[in-house]
Amino acid sequence: MRMHLTAGAAGLLLLAGIGAAAADTVIIQPEQETVIREYVKKQPLASVTLPGLELNVGTALPDTVELREVPDVQYRYVVIDNRTVVVDPGTRKIIKVYE
Repeated sequence: MRMHLTAGAAGLLLLAGIGAAAADTVIIQPEQETVIREYVKKQPLASVTLPGLELNVGTALPDTVELREVPDVQYRYVVIDNRTVVVDPGTRKIIKVYE
């Protein structure tokens, strides 16, 4: 019986961890993504280089990186290593990378 309780508790902890990770995931709504893509094409930025920084969803950008506003969208963008990166301005974490 004790073995079953331990396995059950471990299962609940695993599910709680998955739920917490999913809560951190930001999903850009299709209409917002369209606005972002169109705006970025019309307002190209010079690319900056950040040595040693991997452009992955969830990576936080340093405060030295200037984020540019997209009108009517809560997210910001910057071009790093010739890739457009969409960022949550509150956390400065990357939420989308366009190749």
